[in-house]
Amino acid sequence: MGKLIIVGLGPGGDEHITVAGLQAMKNHEHVYLRTERHPVVSYLKTEGIRFKTFDAVYEEVESFQGVYDQITNQVLTMMEQGDVVYAVPGNPYVAETTVQQLIKKCDELQLERKVYPAMSFVDAMFVALELDPVDGFQLVDGLQLEEQRPDPSRANIITQVYDPFIASEVKLRLMDYYDDEQEIFVVKGAGIPGVQRIEQIPLYQLDRLDWIDYLTSVFIPRIDSPQKKYYNMNNLIEIMERLRGKDGCPWDVEQTHESLKPYLIEEAYEVLETIDEKDDFGLEEELGDLLLQVVFHAQVAHERGAFRIQDVIEGICQKLVFRHPHVFGEVEAEDSTTVLKNWEALKKEEKQITSLSQSMKSIPKELPALMRAYKIQKKAKQVGFDWPDVREAVEKVHEELQELLEAKAEGEVEHIQEESGDLLFAVVNVLRFFKVDPEVALNKTNQKFVKRLHYIEEAAKSQKLNLEDMTLEEMDILWEKAKKNE
Repeated sequence: MGKLIIVGLGPGGDEHITVAGLQAMKNHEHVYLRTERHPVVSYLKTEGIRFKTFDAVYEEVESFQGVYDQITNQVLTMMEQGDVVYAVPGNPYVAETTVQQLIKKCDELQLERKVYPAMSFVDAMFVALELDPVDGFQLVDGLQLEEQRPDPSRANIITQVYDPFIASEVKLRLMDYYDDEQEIFVVKGAGIPGVQRIEQIPLYQLDRLDWIDYLTSVFIPRIDSPQKKYYNMNNLIEIMERLRGKDGCPWDVEQTHESLKPYLIEEAYEVLETIDEKDDFGLEEELGDLLLQVVFHAQVAHERGAFRIQDVIEGICQKLVFRHPHVFGEVEAEDSTTVLKNWEALKKEEKQITSLSQSMKSIPKELPALMRAYKIQKKAKQVGFDWPDVREAVEKVHEELQELLEAKAEGEVEHIQEESGDLLFAVVNVLRFFKVDPEVALNKTNQKFVKRLHYIEEAAKSQKLNLEDMTLEEMDILWEKAKKNE
C-alpha cells in the first residue's frame, strides 16, 4: 500500500500554495485534485504538474455525501498502486469532508499519510475584510443550514454559496435568524488578485447578485445590540445571569428553588391548558415560560456551585441516548409497547431500582394525588398485583363507598378521611381499566363545571336575577340549557 499525501491549494492565489505542497505534486506520479474548479489550477499547469480530477464524480452521484464517499473509496483504491497526492482547495483541515474521511480511514487501516496545509479561505476572508476574529466566529456550511444553525451573537461565515439558486435558499434560511435588512458582506475569490470582490448589502438582496459562483462566501457580523430580533438559548442564559447579577432585578435575586416551586407547577399547567384548547400561539408562549423556570433553577444552582444549565442539557441527552438503544444502538423495538417495556427496564438499571416498593417510591411525591395514584397502580400491575378485570374493580368502588358512609355515620374525622382516600383510589383503578387518565378527566370536568356555571350566571344577569336569590330548581333549569348548548 502506498502513502497518502494531502496538499492544500490555498484560497486561490498562486502565492498561497506552499513550496512543500508544490514540490510534493511535482515529485509524485499519481496526483489527483478534488476539483479542477480552482483558480490555482492554471498555475499548476504552467509548472508542468500532471493531474487528474474527481469532477466527474459530482456529475455521477446525486448527494454530496455520496460524492465524498466515492472520492474516499477511489483514493484508497489508487493507493494500492503506490503513493497518491490528493490536493484540495484551501486548507485540508478546514471544511474538507473528504480529507477528514481519508484521515480516519488511514488511521483505521494503519496507512502512512502526510498533510501539507495551506492558507484557508477563512484566513483570506478576514484579510479581505480587514477583521480580527479574536472575538470568535462560526463557520456554517450553506448546504447544511438545516443542521448547522447560525448564532447571531457571533460573527458567521457561510460557505458553499455556489450560485444564485443556493444563495436564495441560504437567504431564506438565514431570515429565520436575522432581520431582512441585516447587513452582510458577500465575498467572491477572497485573496485572489484580480478576482476578489466584496459587496456590502442587506440580507434580502443576497440572491440578486448575478456574479455569485463557487468562490463565494458570506460574512455576517455579530449582533451587539441588546434589542435583537432573534434570540437563542445562549441569550436566554445570559439574560437570566444578568437578572440575577449585580444591578439585576431585586425580585429575581431574592428567589430560591423553594420560592420558585409554585411557578414551575403553574407554568406546567398553563402549558397543558393551551394544549387542551389547541392554541398553538398560546402553547409557544407558555413553553417559553416553562423553559424560563428550567433556566431560572439552573442559574440558582450554578450560583450555589451545584451544577450549570450545560450539565442539565448534557444529562438529559445522555439519558435519551441510553434509554433509546433501539434508535442509537443495536436493540430492536417493533412497537411502542416494546419501547415502553425497554424504557422501564433501562430506567431501573439507571437508577439502581431493585424492588417494586423502590420503584413506587421513585414516583415524585409532589405530583397531584390522582396522577400519583394512577402511576402507583400501573407499577403494581407490572408484577401482577391487579384486579383480573374491571368488574371487580367496580365492586371495590361500591365497597369503599359503603365503608365511607359507615365512617361518616361514626363521625370520626380521620376515619372519614381515610375511607375517602380509599374510595378515590378505587375510582382511579376503574378509570385505569378504561385507559382514562384521572387527572385529565377531572380537569376537564372542572373546566366544564366552570363553563356551565358561567352560562348560568350570564343567563341570570340577562333576567336581572342574582344567583343568591334563585332556587336550586331554577338554577338547575339553566344548567340543563348550558348542557344542551355544548
